[in-house]
Amino acid sequence: MQSGEEVGVESVTGQERPFELDRATFQRLVDHAWSDFPYEVCGLLGTLPDGTHRYYPIDNTERSVTTYTMDGKQLLQAMREIEDEGWELAIYHTHTHTRAYPSTTDIRLAAYPEATYLIVTLEDRDHPDIRAFRIVDGRVTERPVLLRDQQVA
Repeated sequence: MQSGEEVGVESVTGQERPFELDRATFQRLVDHAWSDFPYEVCGLLGTLPDGTHRYYPIDNTERSVTTYTMDGKQLLQAMREIEDEGWELAIYHTHTHTRAYPSTTDIRLAAYPEATYLIVTLEDRDHPDIRAFRIVDGRVTERPVLLRDQQVA
């Protein structure tokens, strides 16, 4: 992918601003996805005012290929830091065998309307992809993902 390249934009409505993601963080998310393959992995990102991201990998207590539940203690610690700092919240998980689109379970369990939900897919093993969504009251709106060269915090 080239700097400034949009990925995962096939159903963008044009209503959402792009989710900017630096390449280092994108690679960390992909590496995390592969680290426990074929199981889903999950975590949080906090977006700092300068646009960099603080990365919080969180254990998936389900160790499942189709679902995830974040470790409660790790989740609470990360959420507190993100909220205390006033950072923008992004919640990520993987789809190891399907496309990067929220499942009915993802939609039903989306409890943070202010958050961006990121899904990393390994469906195409040679070309991992990431897509970003807002999920509010069961309605899914895609945000384009804009990759840039800035480093991770």
